[in-house]
Amino acid sequence: MADDYGKVAVLMGGQSSEREISLLSGNAVLSALQSGGVDAVGIDTADDFYAAIKNETFDRAFIMLHGGHGEDGHVQAALDLMNIPYTGSGQLACALAMDKVRSKMLWVAQGLNTPDFLMLSKDTNWQSVIDRLGKCFVKPVNDGSSLGISRAEDAQQLEEAYAYALQFDSAVFAEHWIEGFEYTVPILNEQVLPAIELRTNNIFYDYEAKYEADDTVYLCPCDLNSKDDAELKALAKDAYELVGCQGWGRVDLMRDQQGKFWLLEVNTIPGMMSHSLMPKSAAVAGINFEQLVREILESSKLKRGAS
Repeated sequence: MADDYGKVAVLMGGQSSEREISLLSGNAVLSALQSGGVDAVGIDTADDFYAAIKNETFDRAFIMLHGGHGEDGHVQAALDLMNIPYTGSGQLACALAMDKVRSKMLWVAQGLNTPDFLMLSKDTNWQSVIDRLGKCFVKPVNDGSSLGISRAEDAQQLEEAYAYALQFDSAVFAEHWIEGFEYTVPILNEQVLPAIELRTNNIFYDYEAKYEADDTVYLCPCDLNSKDDAELKALAKDAYELVGCQGWGRVDLMRDQQGKFWLLEVNTIPGMMSHSLMPKSAAVAGINFEQLVREILESSKLKRGAS
């Protein structure tokens, strides 16, 4: 029953560089909840979470905040302190997933494939990084939606890419550039949904390819054979569970030209616009948008413990 949830606050907006995407996703979720008879209200947390919620009374939260101060564990920790149930992963898992380098360190320690990487700083010997990694991507450690990412093929490009990434985060790393296809694997309440292969005419699946381009192709179900599809999904689920994720999320991977899969990152609060990746995959699994939103809301009943 819809009223089993009480009053649901859809938290959106926030203050990260992904604010506009969060507002679009949050409003889509809010509309779906209300259409399904759930007593739901939208709250734009803007730049002050506590000020935004101080005059609101709600029984649980549907978190649709992307990036810092929403997807990084801060809001989850605050809701834990207030004893308010919420969707998705707990504070520690969110913090770990948001930190691309630490999640990669965990995967490496457990023997899961992830591209080689190095942290960068103003004192970095740029040529030594190129000598070790070869062509690479330079990424902010703690940002999403592919913001701040660029490619480097030589020392000069690497230094320029580092300066660009610093505009989005004070921590920046370089990651070996995998030549091949990009995949994403959504997970919903322990069910691995159909994988999506992402094809773009851009150098990689960047912000423009995600939100602006008309020629990005999404293959779902993708054209992997059953063995490779099972391998991809198993690797994605292992990565998701190692980070401690719960409820829902999405794992991004690459496949090199030799057919090997490589982990890139875990998203604990994926986009939820109608054309976002999670809804696309769910639709192939026979789950419409309103059902998907309801299933995610169910994750607010999880007992998270320390995760």
